[in-house]
Amino acid sequence: MSMEERVQSLKAKHEALELKIQEEEARPHPDDIALHAMKKEKLRIKDEIAALH
Repeated sequence: MSMEERVQSLKAKHEALELKIQEEEARPHPDDIALHAMKKEKLRIKDEIAALH
């Protein structure tokens, strides 16, 4: 996998996590633990993307 393909893959994962976070936040009683884990993973992916550029 080329570096560009890796970055594109990470961006897709980042966007998918953003959608999951939005869905969870829209629920009447969001799962705070799950939200925290998803946000932490989203930040890890963002950092990895930044490190590759």
